[in-house]
Amino acid sequence: MNITLKNGDMLALEEGATALSAAQAISEGLARAAVCARVNGELCDLSEPLREGDSLEILTLKDKEGLEVYRHTCAHVLAQALKTIYPTCKLAIGPVIDNGFYYDVDFKTPITIDDFAKIEAEMKKIIKANLPIERFTLPRKEAIALMQGYSENYKVELIEDLPEDTTLSFYKQGAFTDLCRGPHLPSTGKIKAFKLVSIAGAYWRGDEKKKMLTRIYGTAFAKKEEMDEYFQMLEEAKKRDHIKLGKELKLFALLPEGRGFPFFLPNGMTLKNILVDYWRGIHRREGYVEVQTPMIMTRTLWENSGHWDHYKDNMYTTKIDGEDCAIKPMNCPGGMLVYKLSPKSYKDLPIRMGELGLVHRHEKSGQLHGLMRVRCFTQDDAHIFMLPEQIEEEIKGVVKIIDEVYSLFGFKYNVELSTRPEDSMGSDEDWENATNALKKALEDLHLPYEINEGDGAFYGPKIDFHLVDAIGREWQCGTIQLDFQMPQRFDLEYVGEDGEKHRPIMIHRVVFGSIERFIGILIEHYAGKFPVWLSPVQVKVLPITDRAAEYAQKLTDEMNALGIRAEADLRKEKLGRKILDAENEKVPYKLVIGDKEMEEGTVSVRRRGEGDIGSMPKGDFFALVQKENAEKTVF
Repeated sequence: MNITLKNGDMLALEEGATALSAAQAISEGLARAAVCARVNGELCDLSEPLREGDSLEILTLKDKEGLEVYRHTCAHVLAQALKTIYPTCKLAIGPVIDNGFYYDVDFKTPITIDDFAKIEAEMKKIIKANLPIERFTLPRKEAIALMQGYSENYKVELIEDLPEDTTLSFYKQGAFTDLCRGPHLPSTGKIKAFKLVSIAGAYWRGDEKKKMLTRIYGTAFAKKEEMDEYFQMLEEAKKRDHIKLGKELKLFALLPEGRGFPFFLPNGMTLKNILVDYWRGIHRREGYVEVQTPMIMTRTLWENSGHWDHYKDNMYTTKIDGEDCAIKPMNCPGGMLVYKLSPKSYKDLPIRMGELGLVHRHEKSGQLHGLMRVRCFTQDDAHIFMLPEQIEEEIKGVVKIIDEVYSLFGFKYNVELSTRPEDSMGSDEDWENATNALKKALEDLHLPYEINEGDGAFYGPKIDFHLVDAIGREWQCGTIQLDFQMPQRFDLEYVGEDGEKHRPIMIHRVVFGSIERFIGILIEHYAGKFPVWLSPVQVKVLPITDRAAEYAQKLTDEMNALGIRAEADLRKEKLGRKILDAENEKVPYKLVIGDKEMEEGTVSVRRRGEGDIGSMPKGDFFALVQKENAEKTVF
């Protein structure tokens, strides 16, 4: 029989050949590196039998899906080790997550991190035994009986929720069997580097009314060196933790009186306003107009937009004058109403309408995290209304802005195209047209991208931009969403060149995403050492003597009048203490002022990270900082 390889080549195999034997036919090296396969677009085990005409791709640990299979198998090894050490424990679920995996377990006697050593030792025994991992399937009734025989009541509950005619897959390694969709490694011995990292509580099925289980987190990598690098990154991330630095630098506060609603302090507001001013400048240049829509609008609006049916659980609701209303979780429906306020011609399009809107979304308390996951945030939204023939050019314009902004902050980024989710609205034709339009724009721009199946918005596909920060972590921020649905639901129109009414196409897009979250990312990216143009305090003036204090204050006032953010430290402290405090506050410049500087009209300059860089006339220093502000330079 013949199969088609990823590169289009044909490979002849004997009848009954598997994905593994195909890999062996290609090369022994590929067969040793293989962890799973993709047959006709579906991930499967290497033991998967092939048929005439199948398309085949062999995946290794260099592939994202291959590494996920590797980590998922490690979760099963963890589960087997737990059942060996704690036979009475009950297994729930054990999925893959970023950089690792977890397993939720119901223990009779609670365990702690102190138990990790013996669990890891048992896992190493299972790996060393190189147990074959075998897949088998059962109809629903027999699957329930099997799991009942193992007293795995959580697995039974999962199976009972499935339709009667469902066939379920299981994976067996040694004496251990687990319910799983797969795929998995061919044997446990292929795992080379793993570690259990933490423990937490997790409600069964995420329901606060159900039992609290123990969640054990682990990580696994292809090589020990890669795992060591990962833990070094985690140590560096602890030093950069935005919650810790946000408190130390007096940027924001997280208080019990407003869980999930951050309090921005003066330094934080300065930083936020700098970002907003920068955003406004770019968008004015690119032809955007700015609007502001109400924070609370009626239920009928949210029903019309589809949010009431598809997003209500994330919305805060209230009643005003006896009418159901919702606090906006998104800005777009208000933008629709603004568009409809006046008739539009094809000559008016595109309309690029920006809004820095404060939105509110209900997040569970356990999911809140500093500025990264909050219940209210400022979304730097824009909605572009356009003609069908303007789609490609407008997408390119948005990508240009996103690239300019991320490059300024020193971010690299990866691009992902997310397709139609299960919970969506609109016709198949509209979704196909929208998805193809985004694909074409990305390909015309020669932007590499990955497909993220089923993760689009409920009203349209989207392009997501994932920032890569200074220590290699990814953050999803910018997005471009092409929407054929909202203009239809709100009956948006324009008069075409033919004199007839037509429906505009719409783009939703953000650059920062959430300004609050972007600030959190910037804090960690720069470890709190912001470039001069972003620093809430750019210059600290440090007088050595009481006589110099008046000159120090005069210098500070002159700088603030020039738009340089300066503060004078007039405390009766030793100079060393003042310098240390300014360093801890991560201020870019310190000016040491004594009698000599007073007489000569100079300043003695200390630059963050470099120390004393010498003396200069005060005017030269002012010009230096103004230049860095204007050019938005980074040192």
